[in-house]
Amino acid sequence: MRKLTMVLCCMLSMPAYSCPLCNRQIREGIYNSQFYPNLFTMLLAFVVLTIIVIVLTAISTARHRHKMQAHPQLILLSPVPLTTAGTVLGIGIGGFIDGIILHQILQMHEMLSNKIPATDYIGKSINMFWDGIFHAFCLIVTIIGIILLWQVSKRSNADHSGRLLTAGLFLGWGIFNLVEGIIDHQILQLHNVIEYAHNHQPANYLFLGISVVMILFGYMIIRSHHRSHHWPQV
Repeated sequence: MRKLTMVLCCMLSMPAYSCPLCNRQIREGIYNSQFYPNLFTMLLAFVVLTIIVIVLTAISTARHRHKMQAHPQLILLSPVPLTTAGTVLGIGIGGFIDGIILHQILQMHEMLSNKIPATDYIGKSINMFWDGIFHAFCLIVTIIGIILLWQVSKRSNADHSGRLLTAGLFLGWGIFNLVEGIIDHQILQLHNVIEYAHNHQPANYLFLGISVVMILFGYMIIRSHHRSHHWPQV
């Protein structure tokens, strides 16, 4: 008990900077009039990503059903479940890669670094909070992707090809980067790829270009997989 009391006393005697949310300036910077707009902004990108996945899944499902109806004599394993699971998982992993490498390791930018410069302790702490919210959404998406992948493993009528999973991962990663780059970099201008560069746009456009290449690469893998299985084109 005496040791516990000493520890508590030491903790209470620590300066405010040892507890970021105990710092009044940080609290006011986070929980201000922009808290809910910022939270909505984080959610908006993932809402757009969800809509894209649903639309792509619906289109792919309709095409596959059309093929099965047009060629009932063929046994076609559905590529849709695994591609969908891979895409969702790719979105979550893509978000983690962006956050871990660009935000944390290289520290090229942070979530609100174009609005709140991370050049001092207060700005850094506020941005770190919103980076954490961003990673929380990434974790939720990744868990959903894992659940979808687990469900695919139990389906006998689903294609279990590793090529489809790889294609889905690249699709998801590319789609995440494209949506995040358009919304956060270009439209809302929350941050830039290289925040402290004199000209932000070259890196921002390169980021979008790489995203498109990743999407095309994933799509090409899917097309190649279809051709290798001699699936009919409808």
